[in-house]
Amino acid sequence: MKSMSAEKDGQSFALFWTILSGSIIWFLPAPLGIEEQAWHLLAIFVATIIGFITKPLPMGAVALIALTALIISKTLTLAEGLSGFSHPTSWLTFSSFLIARGFIKTGLAARLAYLFIRVLGQNTLLLSYGLLATDLVLAPGMPSGNARAGGVIFPLVKSLAQIYKSEPHDGSSRRIGSFLMLTSFQGTQITTALFFTAMVANPLMASLAGEMVGFEFTWITWALAALVPGMISLLLMPLIIYFYYPPEVKHTPEAPDLARQKLNQMGRISRSEWLMGGTFLLLLLLWIFGDYLGGIKSTTTALLGVALLVAARVLSWDEIIAEKKAWNILLWFSVLLMMASFLNEFGLIAWVSQQIGGVIDGFPWQPAFFLLSVVYFYNGYFFASKAARASAMYAPFLSVALVIGTPPIYAALVLAFLLNLSGCLTHYGTAVAPIYFGSGYIEVRIWWKLGFILSLVYFPIWLVVGGLWWQVLGLI
Repeated sequence: MKSMSAEKDGQSFALFWTILSGSIIWFLPAPLGIEEQAWHLLAIFVATIIGFITKPLPMGAVALIALTALIISKTLTLAEGLSGFSHPTSWLTFSSFLIARGFIKTGLAARLAYLFIRVLGQNTLLLSYGLLATDLVLAPGMPSGNARAGGVIFPLVKSLAQIYKSEPHDGSSRRIGSFLMLTSFQGTQITTALFFTAMVANPLMASLAGEMVGFEFTWITWALAALVPGMISLLLMPLIIYFYYPPEVKHTPEAPDLARQKLNQMGRISRSEWLMGGTFLLLLLLWIFGDYLGGIKSTTTALLGVALLVAARVLSWDEIIAEKKAWNILLWFSVLLMMASFLNEFGLIAWVSQQIGGVIDGFPWQPAFFLLSVVYFYNGYFFASKAARASAMYAPFLSVALVIGTPPIYAALVLAFLLNLSGCLTHYGTAVAPIYFGSGYIEVRIWWKLGFILSLVYFPIWLVVGGLWWQVLGLI
């Protein structure tokens, strides 16, 4: 009873500060050059972001209240407030979550994981790469690191640790459990950066970037841009953790045996798995070549995937209706995208960037953008949601980067990828982090130390190697 009371008190306190923050901005006079309408939109937007972070109510409920406040206060018209629900990016995100449901329901995700473990499970380091390979293959069709890492990878890691009697609280965690937990979690922070559809905030950032720099970030553009720096990061990350925090058990001959047993229990590939796999391959082909096949857009492809899964009865309509996470995301994501778009349209983001850009005006763009990127990356210590952070930080920082003279597409890509990678820093910065940290295998100091070390490695890979690769691609 006391814990429930304390939780309610905490939610009430969070709600109070959410409303207070928005009210303070609302009643302050708008700065010179900013219309009152834009200033009031900013007040509701800031309150919404704080509500997403502190969570006095579920994110969908916070978004619904914000939408209602915008319309009742006449900050936006009803049509403008609902415009986010007609945005293609909202339906791409929604559809991708339903496709992810098909992966888990059919068992295809687990089968792929066991196949990789059977092939790459001979020693601990290769075993970690097998788990990363599973995450990598699933990432294009599962736009939730929580679904991939928490729903597919984490149970496998826990089972493997138990085989080697590596438990969190009896002094045996370093045998193998800690290493596999760390590499699996950190791998998800990289795979979310690799694909347009690998993380819920990626389409949001791509949409905002498209409006601000005048370039359409398609699925294939994103994937090609992330390919070289992403693969380097995936290859180096386990080696770095292996060097700084090595497992005691180096050879794992039992792991392939476990995978064989699980695959035998699963039996032959089922009809639903074949249909799920075939649908996924079709989606990949259309995401890659859709522009050359009559201009089929990413959202159209995702909707086609859902339609095929329903028609083939891989997913039932009742299951789609019951997929609460997808509907919840459709609500808050649409409202968030709508507010961010109007903040840009009303000129508020440009105004903020000019104020900040004036402080660093006169510096060459290279050091100025590097300092901006450092601030942007490490403010991840103060957030518990990549989606909330993307909505609050991406557009303003991109706007400042443009003001100081950074090449537009370079700035848009770097900031999008860094937001994904910054999940490496803390045990609370992403939805899946508490799952891995809560397992008890990793101490806070180790988590933060290794996260910081990895962050120092990511900067040259993505800012320098990435920049050179994007020049080769002709993007910058």
